[in-house]
Amino acid sequence: MRNETRGTVELTLAMVLSGTLGVFVVESGASPFEVVFFRCLFGAVALGAYSLARGFFTGHGFTAKKLGLAALGGVFIVFNWVFLFEAYEATSISLATVVYHTQPFFLVLLGAVFMRERISAGKLGWLALAFAGLVLVSGVRPGDTASLKGLGFALAAAVLYALATFVTKRITGVRPHLVALVQVLVGLPLLLPFADFGAAAGLGSGWLWLVGLGLIHTGLMYVLMYAAYAKLPTAKIAVLAFTYPAVAMGVDWAVYGHHIGLVQALGVPLIVLASLKVTLAARTPAAAPAPRTAAQGTGASSPVATRVA
Repeated sequence: MRNETRGTVELTLAMVLSGTLGVFVVESGASPFEVVFFRCLFGAVALGAYSLARGFFTGHGFTAKKLGLAALGGVFIVFNWVFLFEAYEATSISLATVVYHTQPFFLVLLGAVFMRERISAGKLGWLALAFAGLVLVSGVRPGDTASLKGLGFALAAAVLYALATFVTKRITGVRPHLVALVQVLVGLPLLLPFADFGAAAGLGSGWLWLVGLGLIHTGLMYVLMYAAYAKLPTAKIAVLAFTYPAVAMGVDWAVYGHHIGLVQALGVPLIVLASLKVTLAARTPAAAPAPRTAAQGTGASSPVATRVA
């Protein structure tokens, strides 16, 4: 199998796995705080074991500053998951996932505010198009507080992931597996005060779903992504990333019977197209990489970081 073909298979599989994440969250029966806590716990075991087996701890490349940035990014990542999983409960996996894909636009705005990066007329146009798509996708009617609440949670998750991207993209020379490991380890003490272990003890078969979130969606999925990024050009990575929301919407319909309406469906391609254009524009040679993803060596990365929950 050719290198690029293998990378395509790996990334497609990773995106398919990511699209099933919502089902694992819902079927676990745990609250978002417990789900994220145990995702961090089992994910740390998976990433730690893999990194140890591959010898990544030798010459890890961390400095005090890089470790601090990874930890700060971890704070944003962990609460991003909490808000996203809250959105699943308040609305639907489909709606939450599509709204969550506004992450690149918040990253553009953060760059403009904190780095004084100029937003071109073209990007403003794509931002406006994405906002129009968001309005259509939300489908929120007056008095529909549940959908409005879910929309707010998904937007908050997108903002937090953009903040994580903004912080951790400045980490270079460290394998992304180790950065991800630091981030999930940060989640353990961070979420400990919020976790209800009494309720978690009675989950029964829900524990299998929680273990799956850690081992499959935080261990195997990340390993597949990081391996694929080394083999694929940016354009293909950005396009394949949209396998994630497509699978999430399909799974939500197949398992729970949730589907978006006709008007909402009109907004999906607007968000997808605008997000793709902004992502590819951000990956010019002068642009900085996104967080937690590796393309080559130990410090390169990929735009898919702004796509994966």
